[in-house]
Amino acid sequence: MAPMTERHVGRDRQRLTASVTDLAVGRQRALVVALADDRRTVAEVEASLDEIERLTDTAGSDVVERAVQRRARPDPATYIGKGKAEELASIGRALDIDLVVVEGELSPVQQRNLQEIFKTDVVDRVALILDIFAQHATSGPGRAQVELAMLHYRLPRLRGKGIELSRLGGGIGTRGPGETKLESDRRRVLKRISQLEEELESLATIRHTQRKARRRSEIPAAALVGYTNAGKSSLLNRLTGAAVLVEDRLFSTLDATVRRLALPAGREALISDTVGFVRDLPHTLVEAFQSTLEEAVDTDLLLHVVDASADDPERQLTSVRITLQEIGAHELPELLVINKADVASPVVVERLLALHPGSVAVSAITGLGIDALLEGIETRLAPRWIDLDITIPFERGDLVSLLHRVGEIISEEHGPDGTRLKARVPARHAAAFHALGSG
Repeated sequence: MAPMTERHVGRDRQRLTASVTDLAVGRQRALVVALADDRRTVAEVEASLDEIERLTDTAGSDVVERAVQRRARPDPATYIGKGKAEELASIGRALDIDLVVVEGELSPVQQRNLQEIFKTDVVDRVALILDIFAQHATSGPGRAQVELAMLHYRLPRLRGKGIELSRLGGGIGTRGPGETKLESDRRRVLKRISQLEEELESLATIRHTQRKARRRSEIPAAALVGYTNAGKSSLLNRLTGAAVLVEDRLFSTLDATVRRLALPAGREALISDTVGFVRDLPHTLVEAFQSTLEEAVDTDLLLHVVDASADDPERQLTSVRITLQEIGAHELPELLVINKADVASPVVVERLLALHPGSVAVSAITGLGIDALLEGIETRLAPRWIDLDITIPFERGDLVSLLHRVGEIISEEHGPDGTRLKARVPARHAAAFHALGSG
């Protein structure tokens, strides 16, 4: 298979983005709609509406009206009910609405029926997040992952007249109905999905090799995880001096970034920034970004960043932990980092600290609590290292070389019986020195 170039990826992404929603063109006037069913409280619905407003703004549209429909359960045909849809369509025409955003996830039938009633574009939560990802993906792998997720979303929504013949046979046994336009589109989408999956599998192998190389270096690793816009990139910049993009926008960065982190005692660790999570993150995106999210799985410590100034920090914590469980990272050691302590309510910060013993309150902007955070990271990564006080006979120069290569030398003295060293070594190498004694 020929490698996919940046130009090809960009062209396909633009085409596919337009097929899902046209949010990137201008600033559209949007109506957002939520369904309040028996499973959610009024407060939960309002919080979801606030979040969908932020997502809509991030995608490039202005919310001019919001509405809530109360139903025991979604309507199979129109999600919010035909009567309510027609009522809102009338309001939309009066407000010159050119986009309707539904807070929940629509089936292809529901989306199609609502578009016929509203006579304008109708997108759901999944399409909205896909659009934002498409706008913010910059690297080749990131774009490929977004395109794959968009194709999985688009596939069940393909429509065709069913009678258009795009190809007819030219000989005996081949005459008659050819391949319909719908079948042709479906075949092309499935072929593209297969190509992208192969490419991403190859990229995942490269990432795995890179992580193995980092493992061989015995440098401990930590990964920043958290709700989108919790301040992970700002924190990475504060900790490492990196120049990662920081915006007050949801999903402003998508690609994993790995930097070296200097710890207080002079040792180093690797720290990676991962894609931000969000409530009910579409499964197609979780699957597509599996290779990126593996940075959070193959690590020694999760730095779970939570925005203390958010309306409901505990809800964000729960959403992130659900996603961590989906990718198999829920059992890893976790250090909760309560960010934005400089602007959050002190009462909220104190409550979070009390509810989560061992957590650290910081401000990535002002530097508040960063020293305590670094000490916390070092303390939790320390069990990977063992302190040694040993004398190595002169004839075992190989052990001295090994210690210098994989450990941290604190002191070194040459005596009559050999070389006395005080050092810290990775736990997996400590066995080679046990017979020489330790103090």
